[in-house]
Amino acid sequence: MYDNNTMKLIGTLTSPYARKARVVLAEKKIDFDWVIDSPNSPNSTVPGYNPLARIPVLVLDDETALFDSPVIVEYLDSLAPNNKLFPQPSRERLEVKRWEALSDGLLDAAVGIRMEQMRPEGQRSESWMQRERDVIDAALVMMARELGDQHWCMGTPFTYADVAVGCALGYLDFRFPDIDWRGHHPGLGRLHDQLMQRPAFADTVPRD
Repeated sequence: MYDNNTMKLIGTLTSPYARKARVVLAEKKIDFDWVIDSPNSPNSTVPGYNPLARIPVLVLDDETALFDSPVIVEYLDSLAPNNKLFPQPSRERLEVKRWEALSDGLLDAAVGIRMEQMRPEGQRSESWMQRERDVIDAALVMMARELGDQHWCMGTPFTYADVAVGCALGYLDFRFPDIDWRGHHPGLGRLHDQLMQRPAFADTVPRD
């Protein structure tokens, strides 16, 4: 196991963005300290590390703070040679990043709806939430089409594309059980079932 001394990851058990970093840490077998902290909590330490006040934040042993999950996961993948999740610079790497962008876009729409739902009823914009729901539906259609009957998103190898898609689908299960993405896209259901057989996913299922 890779020993990173005092590296710590700051996030919450509900954050799909933090989950992606946790999955990568587990897949890479990198030791770390898990610090549960929400930027919305009083006396949160997050703004002191990330002026954007968002999670996850990876704090290195020299107190350098990395934030935004795409930055964190690429750094983690570069730390250890085992279980590489990103190909070397190539068309294949671009495809993994494309899957990441698609998954993150779905997540941004879903988290946005979740935040809007938490506002007082008279202040919510139903039309805005519907537009974001349309984004989710379109992203799912593209994911299913691109996956086809492949074992993993990139075909044979397990890559970060699968991590990103799996965390996006897991968040839909967590916050939007009314979205029947399995019924509409059985291939995505099969992919998610495969991912849940991996301890990195089974051990990081989001919960309140």
